[in-house]
Amino acid sequence: MPGSTATLNRDGVAVETDVPIAMRDGTRLVADIYRPLGISGPLPALLQRTPYDKTGVGMAEISVADPTPRRRSDVAAKFAREGYVVVVQDCRGRYRSEGEFSKYVHEAEDGHDTIEWVAQQPWCNGRVGTYGLSYEAHAQLAAACLNPRGLACMALDSGGFWDAFQAGIRQGGCLELKQLTWAIKHARLAPETARDPVRRAALEAARIEDWVGRWPWSDGVSPLAAAPEFEDYVLQQWRHAEDGPFWQRPDLCARRYLSELADVPSLLIGSWYDPYASTTIATFAALAEAKGSEMALVMGPWTHGRRSESYAGEVEFGPDATLDGSVARDYDALRLDWFARWLKPDSRIVPAPKVRLFVMGGGDGRRDGNGRVVHGGAWRDAAQFPPDGVTMRTLHLHRDGTLAAAAPAEEKASLGWTHDPDHPVPTIGGAIASGAPLMEAGAFDQVTRPGLFGACEPFGPLALRDDVLRFETEPLAHALTLLGAAELRLFVSSDRPDTDLVVRLLDVHASGFAMNLCHAVLRLRYRDSFTEPAPLEPGRVYEIALTSFPTANRFEAGHRLRVEIASSSFPHFDPNPGTCGPQGWPDTRHVAHNRLYLDATRASRIQIPVADEDE
Repeated sequence: MPGSTATLNRDGVAVETDVPIAMRDGTRLVADIYRPLGISGPLPALLQRTPYDKTGVGMAEISVADPTPRRRSDVAAKFAREGYVVVVQDCRGRYRSEGEFSKYVHEAEDGHDTIEWVAQQPWCNGRVGTYGLSYEAHAQLAAACLNPRGLACMALDSGGFWDAFQAGIRQGGCLELKQLTWAIKHARLAPETARDPVRRAALEAARIEDWVGRWPWSDGVSPLAAAPEFEDYVLQQWRHAEDGPFWQRPDLCARRYLSELADVPSLLIGSWYDPYASTTIATFAALAEAKGSEMALVMGPWTHGRRSESYAGEVEFGPDATLDGSVARDYDALRLDWFARWLKPDSRIVPAPKVRLFVMGGGDGRRDGNGRVVHGGAWRDAAQFPPDGVTMRTLHLHRDGTLAAAAPAEEKASLGWTHDPDHPVPTIGGAIASGAPLMEAGAFDQVTRPGLFGACEPFGPLALRDDVLRFETEPLAHALTLLGAAELRLFVSSDRPDTDLVVRLLDVHASGFAMNLCHAVLRLRYRDSFTEPAPLEPGRVYEIALTSFPTANRFEAGHRLRVEIASSSFPHFDPNPGTCGPQGWPDTRHVAHNRLYLDATRASRIQIPVADEDE
């Protein structure tokens, strides 16, 4: 709760702590304010709003030169010494701020009110830039939807909900179970938990590994029962399974507020193995088209916020893969250059390319000294994403497991697979964040192994399971570069009223290392509408459209492009019980027998975005 403020001097910076800022409903959110000493007159301001403790460690505040994470207070003081007043605020109900925390849902109004308050202070010249990673990026974009006076530019890193129903909380009608692992972690870290030994003991005793298979949870019967504010929002996200008002607020769906959204220069940073890869690119594309301000996009081969690492999972992309030294001197330099360009009119910052993206691939595929497969890659500049010179190439799925340009000629052809919700396909890497201890983000050989959550003996390639279908090209005669998202048209049937499609796109090295690139997922009750679900008719064949997450990858000659199809990826997504019943409530579970059709009249296929240089 807000208390009395105090002012400290710290290496040329005056720090005023726990400054209360009243929101429109009277709730007071507290902030620390960092002002450079020796600089007179109103200055531009920078704002970071965080649920992670305004003085706490920012795990992504790292560099190649110093991989030790820094505190947000250290970053704020450094930015203040560059001639800004920096405001770092605890979000509603978190740490020192008043109010009740409900994940994401207050950030538009609270962010708007805070930005306008900052812009009106005598020490601010009326221009405010915002910055932050993940939740802090969500909070920025949410506030921008209400177009606050004073907002002058943004730096959104690995976040910003373009549509949380489609990426970030749910995908294709499925719940991203990272919301559960995040809730457990941060319920344990909450100040309320530190003050209450009974609550702390209950949360520590509740192992997510034991609970994640008991789906769905219910009120008071979950590992979050001792932290009802966390349990409540998890159940809300689970039970609001159709698109509607819950998902259409500015905190969760910026695309619905595009016309009102602030027209300010925005830097968007993302990565191919991040759950916000698709939303980052969608936000950039929409803002670049609809707004007059300059937008910039950086996409690297990293996992969530790990832009100073050259690897993701068990794959190494080479020394040039880091942001440091390739996109900017380091993360601080990238942000400070952006802010100087838009908040200091006398700056001489040279404009950077509009789009900088890392195209994975080109390595020799051998293991390095750390045991990682060297996949390699290189940076490419562009004016948009996908870049100019990309065309869609169609590959057909055939009954013999091949993936080829030729369409199938058989009159009748199909392949069947099963889905057992009690024994789902294990998740091995991918576009994940906050998944510990259940899952790890990044690129991995798609082979189960001891210690992988959900895997059991006999271990082996996912592609050899009877609940996975595999299709792949012949070894490529020439290199092939993919830049963008794949589009799929699959003809399927099921004996259950609902089932899922989970599709993975892989780069299979000549050694057999099957590296995951991106995925697509759809709960088939939503095949026609996310607002009006409809059950499947058992045995009826449906044409299903899916779009994958984006990627940028060069398949070397001798590699194969593979498509794997299943009906689960656990614990990335909640497994489908096969009933078409209300989601988020207890239900019976049924094995689904699904079928994919691969003949002349029902030609299942994938369209891949291929760089023209490889045509």
